[in-house]
Amino acid sequence: MGLTFATEPVSVSTPATSANLGPGFDALGLALTLYDDLTATVTGDSFRVTVRGEGAGDLPDDEEHLVVRAMLAAFDALGERPPGVAVRCHNRIPQARGLGSSSAAIVGGIQLARGLVAGGRRLLDDDDALRLAGRLEGHPDNVAPCLLGGFTIAWTEGAGARAVRLATADRVRPTVFVPTERGYTASARAALPPSVPHADAAFNAGRSALLTHALTTDPALLFAATEDRLHQGYRSEAMPGTASLVASLRSVGVAAVVSGAGPSVLALSEVPADFHPGTEWHAETLGVDATGALVKGSMVELA
Repeated sequence: MGLTFATEPVSVSTPATSANLGPGFDALGLALTLYDDLTATVTGDSFRVTVRGEGAGDLPDDEEHLVVRAMLAAFDALGERPPGVAVRCHNRIPQARGLGSSSAAIVGGIQLARGLVAGGRRLLDDDDALRLAGRLEGHPDNVAPCLLGGFTIAWTEGAGARAVRLATADRVRPTVFVPTERGYTASARAALPPSVPHADAAFNAGRSALLTHALTTDPALLFAATEDRLHQGYRSEAMPGTASLVASLRSVGVAAVVSGAGPSVLALSEVPADFHPGTEWHAETLGVDATGALVKGSMVELA
């Protein structure tokens, strides 16, 4: 027996995310209250996408769009594709800025596909959805908080990506500094050396453990907990503006880090009111998203 597809639209809001958080390279991530809103409707023919906001006019409008690619992968995992889907995207997450825009698209596509199928959440449960998202993204540190919300610790084992979600302390109020220039994860990773000193690895292991405590229990420790020796220094030459802003914020006691692979900067403690990052940066204080990518639509209740 084939799948039953929704006849009404299904929608999902996918949060921006910041990964690494300083020492937690490829493992730690945080969901933020900045969202892409996606809506999908099953149609009788092709897969088409319309985009408003970030990426409008630049992103593909067909099966090459990352949301659709993720949907198709999810439909294949569920066992059947519909004849076509019309997708509408209202994007607010800056593209290629280190705030998880690709993870939001991947998680959004998977969630839409699950929502368009009766029993989709049972046929492709949350663990399966995370593994699929991690496989499509290549690493789970952004897709985990996007799917689950909150502060996440992600890792990969034999079956694929896994993650745990933790609630952050009330005093954690992230501020993001977004530049006009773009950055790309592939080029940022190319700046990393194939190995690092044992002392640096040990340093980051300790700071990552401390960061978990600081984010969930004692934000007063965030400044020390966000020190890093594994990746930010190696990437600074390619992103001098980002490195300079992180250094400026930390010089006044702010727990600032590179957001993901950059070039955005994330501050996890309060930024002084008289701090001015420069005209090339847009600063926005956000909350921590606690729910992750939530699906709404007619088939969700049948899942």
